[in-house]
Amino acid sequence: MAFDRQALGFGYGEHAAFASNPWASRGRLYPEASSPTRSDFQRDRDRIVHTTAFRRLKHKTQVFIAADGDHYRTRLTHTIEVAQIARALARALKLDEDLAEGVALVHDFGHTPFGHTGEDALHEMLKPYGGFDHNAQSLRIVTKLERRYAEFDGLNLTWESLEGLVKHNGPLMTPEGEGTRGPVPQPILDYCAVHDLELASFASLEAQVAAIADDIAYNTHDIDDGLRAGYLTLDMLEEVPFLARLMREVHDRYPGLENSRFTHEIMRRQITAMVEDVIGVAQARLGDIRPKSASDVRKAGRVIATFSEAMSETDRQIKNLLMTRIYRHPEVMRVRQAAASIVTDLYRAFMADPLLMKEHYWIDQIAGMAEPARARHVGDYLAGMTDTFAISVHGRLFDHTPDLR
Repeated sequence: MAFDRQALGFGYGEHAAFASNPWASRGRLYPEASSPTRSDFQRDRDRIVHTTAFRRLKHKTQVFIAADGDHYRTRLTHTIEVAQIARALARALKLDEDLAEGVALVHDFGHTPFGHTGEDALHEMLKPYGGFDHNAQSLRIVTKLERRYAEFDGLNLTWESLEGLVKHNGPLMTPEGEGTRGPVPQPILDYCAVHDLELASFASLEAQVAAIADDIAYNTHDIDDGLRAGYLTLDMLEEVPFLARLMREVHDRYPGLENSRFTHEIMRRQITAMVEDVIGVAQARLGDIRPKSASDVRKAGRVIATFSEAMSETDRQIKNLLMTRIYRHPEVMRVRQAAASIVTDLYRAFMADPLLMKEHYWIDQIAGMAEPARARHVGDYLAGMTDTFAISVHGRLFDHTPDLR
């Protein structure tokens, strides 16, 4: 029986005028028939969840590697927390929740094993060939490296999802064509040459809430994991006035509460306060700008979903606490150095003998490629590795593998 999917409103509640409209998407690079039961943004979200790249996130480092314990966040659990916060923000602002969730779920696809340590090491190795950028790698994964569909490489996501992936942290170019944060990674430029993502404009409000949700999530869960690891203490949290106030609030209401519950009560209040702050700022800016469409959001010339000045200062203080107490902790630095050596060793081994990359899709062609192309394929292979796989392969190829515990 034929039916009108838009009239029935499958997965589509009340939206603001400035929300991205899945029924008016700019489409996909390769045209496809629409689904009778899902919007295009729902389909994007579903495609992202069903990728191998998404599944690999469960064994990729957030801050603490898997060997440290089962209760620490991985890149996957971090991503799920970001998506939950992004949906909450999108619902409060009457945006398209599926697009916000999709951008949140895909935003870390390009991360290497061992978190930012692996990224830094791979970037150093690939410097002669344009370097490595995890955001550009996410784009490569969803437009080229995932091989699932009969008619195209990648996932063939909508323009809006790809735009959100690439620009969720803001424009990559000035109107004059200069990079806003240094040179635009070549993989992004290459893709935009065939499917222009308009790098000089802001992204949709859905992408913006996904970006700020990322900050809210790791500001909170890295504190939780730091306390669990013993690198942070509750006394250290008092260095941040915002956290000190939350601690007093919890202590006054629940005197004598055990530490695990005390910590959770602080974290949930932190997330609530930050989410409500972003909603308030976004509502005020929307009131000033009065956008009548998603296009007006892109042309607004400034970010809409962000922290207030007071919360921005709190955000800065929390990031400084995390940097000094956790990320630069001597034990964390020791593990980072060891992890970087694994990535560096593997890169050099694969460049010397590409046939060692047994599972690589282009294994039959890679040995004959020019060095820059071969280096990029080695980067693709390495970036796709989980922590556990990288350690396993290193143990197979080398006499000694650094201990990351």
